[in-house]
Amino acid sequence: MSPPTPRLRRALLVLTTALAALLCALAPLPAAADSPADTDPADTARAAGAGPADGPARPAGGGADRDARPYVYLEGTPGTALQDRLAVTNSGRAPLTVRLRGDGRAGAWIGFAADTVTVPARTRAEVPLALTVPPDAVPGDASGEVVADDGDEEIRVPVRVRIGGPTLAALTVEDVEISGGTIRYALVNRGNAMLEPRLAVRADGMFGTLLDRPERPLPLELAPGRRVERTEPWPDAPALDAVTVRLRVTAPGGARDEAEASATYIPVAPAVGGGLLVLGGLALLGSGAYRRRRTRRGDPEPPGAESADDRQPTTETRPLVKAGPLVKAGADS
Repeated sequence: MSPPTPRLRRALLVLTTALAALLCALAPLPAAADSPADTDPADTARAAGAGPADGPARPAGGGADRDARPYVYLEGTPGTALQDRLAVTNSGRAPLTVRLRGDGRAGAWIGFAADTVTVPARTRAEVPLALTVPPDAVPGDASGEVVADDGDEEIRVPVRVRIGGPTLAALTVEDVEISGGTIRYALVNRGNAMLEPRLAVRADGMFGTLLDRPERPLPLELAPGRRVERTEPWPDAPALDAVTVRLRVTAPGGARDEAEASATYIPVAPAVGGGLLVLGGLALLGSGAYRRRRTRRGDPEPPGAESADDRQPTTETRPLVKAGPLVKAGADS
């Protein structure tokens, strides 16, 4: 029998590799190695990044659908006590101890039947809570959170309260500034109702409109009395222009406000070069005017200056000596 050719050997190698991969895929994985018997399902859920809806605390009375009550919602007038219940679930195999507290404006009004709750394994407990609206509370919306701390993580359950009485929706836009390609501003809720603001932006230059963004909702909820500082990008801001930016904000309930700011865009390098040229020209003009003024007034030349006569060469002359009368030798005796 003749030995296999190289092509046949490669084909057999590929076939053997494919067969081994198929056998490995069909073989069952040992459960004990990857999932120990003492693994806590709650720890597994936390490691997987389970959200608040899958955590140990949520509003009670949601039925089988965990999203039926994503937050605690209560309505009442100032001075009344409102009741609700919080469900604490322990899906592990060991007792779970959870500490409860309120956070935020409405969270500070909450009291629990027990601040610390221990729930047996595979059990769900419902904890009564009472929210007392202060007598001097302003009508409108208030928000807060119930915080459930099991020692490993904090689960936050939103709480929203509608306080009876006349509501006022008031919103202002303040502190508008333009810095390069960024527009900075602040939103303030001046009323007593929860607001979902909308923003429109417009910028006008010397030769027309540069930016015109229609009204759009902002990704935030503005609680009464809250102030939020935000920025609006403007990547295509002009290089040379004088602009006026106008911001208009609105919100349901009739809230509306406008504000504006101005800025001048000047290229840095041309501005510096032009400034130096202007300064040089002014210096030359000032020097020429000074010289002309001295000439008209006949001011003496400064020390060290030589006149035209001083610069001409001079000829040294000596005085003539006048001869006296001649004396004849041999005068009359």
